[in-house]
This record gives sequence, structure tokens and C-alpha cells, in this order.
Amino acid sequence: MADQQDLAEIERIAVELANVAGAEITLALGRILDVRYKEELDPDQPYRDPVSEVDDRVEKLIRARLAEIFPTHGIIGEEMDEELPQDSDFVWAIDPVDGTANFVNGFPLFSASIGVLHKGVPVVGALWCAASHALRPGVYHGRQGGRLMFENVAVEPRRNPLVRRRLVGMPQPVQGWGLWETRKTGSAAIECAFVAAGLLEAARFNTPNIWDVAGGIALAQIAGARVFTRAEDWAEFTGFGAPAQLARWKQPLILGHSEPALLLEHLGQ
Repeated sequence: MADQQDLAEIERIAVELANVAGAEITLALGRILDVRYKEELDPDQPYRDPVSEVDDRVEKLIRARLAEIFPTHGIIGEEMDEELPQDSDFVWAIDPVDGTANFVNGFPLFSASIGVLHKGVPVVGALWCAASHALRPGVYHGRQGGRLMFENVAVEPRRNPLVRRRLVGMPQPVQGWGLWETRKTGSAAIECAFVAAGLLEAARFNTPNIWDVAGGIALAQIAGARVFTRAEDWAEFTGFGAPAQLARWKQPLILGHSEPALLLEHLGQ
């Protein structure tokens, strides 16, 4: 386990950078943005995977700040492909705007996601979210061994025993469930934050990238949620692996507060 003093400082910087990202996102609202599409990922679907000027600017700002403060740390970002140092114990996984399609359309469910890994294990998360349990934007954050926080105030995951049917985040709607109702927000990071805060009972993702979920996994685990991933079979999540594997990581993922058997039975199909 990483030293708590180190993690506290890393969390402080992660929150600072998440707020920088949130400020840039907020400044961009209401104006015409420069938007391009990652057509090289799937030429048959040229309208998927938008990238805005804000995505690019925020990632550059975060990378520049980290190079000053933590020059030996590695960085993985969605918009810039740079080789990771193989000898770095700490790696930052950054999605400057998660939910870009929502963002460029003005639909207020998007996030700036920052996760920090120590030897492949998520240990710090800081997610600026456009919406929250407090009905306002702000940063969910925490570190391994600490508590889930929102804007420096501790958060207890919501659980109302009188609510008979809880919500889960799913890639596609599921019909006929009596146990849960499904929701799809368009932002994996927000769904992870909402699981951590107890707004969602659980969430399932099919092929997330590491920058989509690294910070959210850290927050979910800090809040007491269970996390499972599937290579061949479903198993408890223990980390993303060695530095050389991080940028290519894509595995089905389940996060939730319910009993593991229930999560895997209903979300693991």
C-alpha cells in the first residue's frame, strides 16, 4: 500500500486538477465549440467519439501541471498517446471530458475524471461532475484508506430501506426486471461516482477504457462498493496490470453495493 502522506498530497493535487478541468468546461458552456470525430476508430460510424477543443485543452493543462509537480509519474490520457515510463509506480489516468457527446450537445451529464494508480491499483480518484447528489456541480474525491468526499465534505452512500426498486447503470435497457430500474447516462465516470455516492445501486460497463473508470473505481471501493471484472470469468477486481498493459486495458466491469452473487447474477450476463 502506498504511504498515506503521499496519497493525501496526490489527492489534493488531483482535486485541484479536477477543479481546473471543471472551470474550463464551465467556461465553454454556451459558446460554439470546435468539435472533431475519431473516424479512424470506426470509419463506418463517423458520428461517434466526438472530441472538443475543451478535451484537448484540459488534457494539456493537466499534463503540464503534473510534469511540474510529479515529473516521475506516468500519465495516460484519452486524447494524447504518449509512452509510459516503465519504472513509475504511480500512473495518472485522465479523461478530460467523459461524456463528450453529452457535453457538446449541452446535456448536463458529463465529468472530468482523474484516477491515480499505484502499481496498477486505483488509489486516488477525483471526478468533477456536472451533476451530483447535492444538485450542483462539484468534485467527488477520495484516497485509499480514506473516505468518500464531495467538495471536502464526507459522503455516506444513500440507502433508503423504503425504496423498493433501486437504479442501476447499464449499457442497454433491460426489460422485465423487478429488482432494479436501468439508467444510461452517457458518462461512465458519472455512473461510477453515482455508485460510490449511492445514487445508483450498481453499474455495468462492457468495454470501458482505463481513463473512463480508474478514478471511479477508486471512489467506489473507498465507499465500500464491490468491483468485478471479467477476463475469462468474473472475478474481484485487483488492478489494471503492468504499465505496458494499461493503455490497452478493456474488460467488462461491474461496480455495486449489493451482494456479489446478486450483482453477478443480474449484471454479469
